[in-house]
Amino acid sequence: MQVILGITSLLLTLLILLHKGRGGGLSDMFGGGMTSALGSSGLAERNLNRFTIVLALVWFITIVGLGLVTKFQVI
Repeated sequence: MQVILGITSLLLTLLILLHKGRGGGLSDMFGGGMTSALGSSGLAERNLNRFTIVLALVWFITIVGLGLVTKFQVI
């Protein structure tokens, strides 16, 4: 479970940084004006949002699972 937590934490950080910023943050650094022209349809942004939400839920469930394993672990 700790491996899943580490992988989901890294992926979640990367996905959050890829989101389109209002003031143009890291997402504009990799594409500049091209991302704003290609992102006008919104399909890629919606898919990115969905994937980020699903990954965040997996991350949260892993945190809760690790907490329960730690709490009920017999020493």
